[in-house]
Amino acid sequence: MIRTKILIADDDRVILTSLERGLTQAGYGVAVATDGEQAVSLGCAQRPDLAVLDIRMPGIFGIEVARRLRDRAGIPSIYLSAYADKELVDLAAKEGALGYLVKPVSAVQLIPAIEAALERHAELRRLQENEINLTGAIKSNRAISLAIGIYMERFQVSERQAAEAMRRFARSKRRKLVDIAHTLTHDLSRNDRLLQKVREFNEMLNQTPHARE
Repeated sequence: MIRTKILIADDDRVILTSLERGLTQAGYGVAVATDGEQAVSLGCAQRPDLAVLDIRMPGIFGIEVARRLRDRAGIPSIYLSAYADKELVDLAAKEGALGYLVKPVSAVQLIPAIEAALERHAELRRLQENEINLTGAIKSNRAISLAIGIYMERFQVSERQAAEAMRRFARSKRRKLVDIAHTLTHDLSRNDRLLQKVREFNEMLNQTPHARE
């Protein structure tokens, strides 16, 4: 079974050792860093599931570390800080933080925050994937609608006739309708022959009763 891996970055070695020991005992894989540069390097190399970052670390500010880990490796973060500073909390939230804990923090306190952050990250990824799929579907539909419109205009037929002609042609070529549509709409001046092929195929089909669907 693959263990969830956590990167912990804190310049306080006592806190770092305590959290590393507690998370390891709880069954997590743990990587540790004592400054911002080391955290970025380890994170990009080992690709942990989550980074737990002290905000005020030597080298690179913790929020900047989180930004680099997110942009370079897609790693989400939660923050540790000795300061319950509203400005820092707001900045962390704007940068996509999935949690913010004020030190001192024990592993027992940290684990629920880790699990909540991982669950939230998984939910956000699902939402992003759904949005990408929806955007793709919308773009596909637009391409199909445009291609049907082009066919209607070129051959002076109804929308139903144009859609049926394109659908029949796509099936005859064992291609998706959206692929035919993209070909037609990408560069109409170069794909006029494809329009004519669709037209000729359907004329032939209409003249052959046994070939009709």
